[in-house]
Amino acid sequence: MGKLMNIPADVPRSARRTYEKNLKKITYGSGKLFMFAGDQRVEHLHKDFFGKGIAKEDADPEHFFKIASQAKIGCFASQLGFISRYGNKYPKIPYVVKLNSKTNIIPTTQSDPLSGSWFDVKQVAQFKKQSGLDIVGVGYTVYLGSEYEHIFLEEAAQAAHEAHKHGMVAIFWIYPRGRAVGDEKSEEVIAGATSVASALGADFAKINMPVVKKKKSISALNRAVAAGGTMNTICAGGSSVPVKAFLQEVHDQMHEGGTMGTAVGRNVHQKPLKEAIAFCNAVHALVVEEKTVPQAMRIYNSEKK
Repeated sequence: MGKLMNIPADVPRSARRTYEKNLKKITYGSGKLFMFAGDQRVEHLHKDFFGKGIAKEDADPEHFFKIASQAKIGCFASQLGFISRYGNKYPKIPYVVKLNSKTNIIPTTQSDPLSGSWFDVKQVAQFKKQSGLDIVGVGYTVYLGSEYEHIFLEEAAQAAHEAHKHGMVAIFWIYPRGRAVGDEKSEEVIAGATSVASALGADFAKINMPVVKKKKSISALNRAVAAGGTMNTICAGGSSVPVKAFLQEVHDQMHEGGTMGTAVGRNVHQKPLKEAIAFCNAVHALVVEEKTVPQAMRIYNSEKK
């Protein structure tokens, strides 16, 4: 399982089997993660779910769960309220509970981002126990460079430590953002963010692709991945792009940039159900099964019909 064999020392012996089981489940034993990121209904409000080029069914929150229950994904990340509302109908999905979220109404020019925890890990563990749902981990967004950075860092560190005590995986969205941050996607700040995620105890860090001279840089990504050490780094999927271009980018991120997978939101849920499932299965083949881009495209083209 590659890097995942390095089990953090804060995972107690009593929780080690559960931790290993969860890691193997979300990576299909490969050490590589394809996470379906479904936290955008809060983060992006409604603009990403209705409009030109967006499937009509995407306006319904259940669209996420229909996709996650039928497609080959590692895990599905969403807020606890959504999981609570739909989980009984879709009990077999491996869930990651997003602990903090905020809307995009207040711009950074008005106020630095603050996104405190809605729930703590102990509450998530209790929810898992009482619901019987397959809660495999927790997620948390850290905005480095915000004037509220100290809150994010403390909450994230505590979340990772507590998650490990319960045998759950910790996945951090880590984004430099705030009025003090000059270039959110510079090589220096992205590499720094990756290193901070490792220091916080994350098992996976979800980062943006670094940009050099206004272009996404694979070499800069490679250096950012190295800054994370034994932690696993995955890239955010971003806005919707043509399928082949997306698959090629993920392939290059992994094989040249050194990432251990991808986190995808809009490129999945903005598609109609059958096409979204086909797309997920193509991404799974590329990430987990190490298929080539042409092989993954054949899966997508054959299954979307």
